[in-house]
Amino acid sequence: MSSPADFRPDIDGLRAVAVLAVVLFHLDVPGLQHGFLGVDVFFVLSGFLILRLLERELASTGRVALARFWARRARRLLPAATVVAVGAFVASWALLPLRIAASAR
Repeated sequence: MSSPADFRPDIDGLRAVAVLAVVLFHLDVPGLQHGFLGVDVFFVLSGFLILRLLERELASTGRVALARFWARRARRLLPAATVVAVGAFVASWALLPLRIAASAR
């Protein structure tokens, strides 16, 4: 886990802008026809941050424990991903029949 001293507000802000660009792109906001590029920016920044964590571990311990790294990642990300997946399933189950019925008319 990163410490408050490792926090980079500049990168965090850029990631927020990237996410906002994608959300606005999906909302069809005029002038944001390339908002999907926010996904690329988000992944590049995430890769940079992950590499920094792994480099720091290598410098301090002399090795990188990938299994432990991925286990920590899974413990951190899977609960939220599960909630989102279940919510999307429930929403699509509830809303999709209405859209199909409306388009059949």
